[in-house]
Amino acid sequence: MRHPVSRLRTRALAVGLALAASALVPAGSAGAADQYEWAALGDSYTAGGFVGNPQPALGDASRDGCDRTSDAYPGLVERELDEFPPGKYVHLTNVSCGNATIDNIAATEQTPISPVQPPTGGWSAVDPQIQRANLNDRTDVVTIGVGGNSLPFGGMLLKCLELGAKPGESCREHYTNPPEGEESINDKLARVQDEYIAMLAKVHEAAPNAKVITVGYPAVLPDQATACNRLSLTELGAIKHADIDWLREDVLKPLNNTIRQVSSFFGDRYVDIYSSSVGHDACQPAGTKWVEGTCGDAADYWPAKLAGTVLNCGLIQKRVTLVHPNGAGHANTAAHVERAIRVALLER
Repeated sequence: MRHPVSRLRTRALAVGLALAASALVPAGSAGAADQYEWAALGDSYTAGGFVGNPQPALGDASRDGCDRTSDAYPGLVERELDEFPPGKYVHLTNVSCGNATIDNIAATEQTPISPVQPPTGGWSAVDPQIQRANLNDRTDVVTIGVGGNSLPFGGMLLKCLELGAKPGESCREHYTNPPEGEESINDKLARVQDEYIAMLAKVHEAAPNAKVITVGYPAVLPDQATACNRLSLTELGAIKHADIDWLREDVLKPLNNTIRQVSSFFGDRYVDIYSSSVGHDACQPAGTKWVEGTCGDAADYWPAKLAGTVLNCGLIQKRVTLVHPNGAGHANTAAHVERAIRVALLER
């Protein structure tokens, strides 16, 4: 749940900006077509995965395997904008998709991998998100939360878990001086930068009049790795403390910095989620953490076992959450994204 003080401040800002925006809208201009168009693009940190109700609902023929949910930050922001509209109604088109890479935003199809009631034969490929969102010259705002899967950060965490259980093995060493066929962390970050530049260029080309807002990643790892219990799967499991510190300083922070720098180059607004989420990482106790650990609390429809691995969170009455934001984490992100959208619309 969003902190009450934060919520009050956001509400005050919303009312103030709504009044300012409404004063700029000519009298009699309201109508069915008189609305802002907002497109939300991104990966599972945008889609939600296990937070809230699936969208579309379970059993709906239009489900696409992307695991969008009602209480992920786009839905939370949409409800706030409905309650306090910034001069005009804001119409949300949310095409975020779990496991999306940077290339899946603007260049390549994606085959979703949702574990929730997949159809026989698996999910069909979906078009790049800018195409699915129908970005055009009437799009007013585009929010983008992507980048982690292009490293891939989740895959690196799993490798760190694997190596953490082996004496003398180091995740940091594996990615700093990689074996044949594996990119070094420096090469990964350089590639991500190039991909992000190409992606933003295509977004601006598709939506030339839109305000583009990029969303960084939260502080999923603690400031001090010694805060983590290596025996606890509800935290980061067997990952060595030295590797947790390395993942924070040499992977997660540089990834956010890359997104921020590229966004600045294009003149886009970057939303820093990391700073406000410090102290709410996966190694904090329930009620304080805004990010679930390897195993954590999730809606009943979410699986307890990770297919293709030995990970079974059901043994501790948890579900496979793999270091993703919970409801409180999405509420925090929503507060910052809502503010950025209101300011962007006021500047139009």
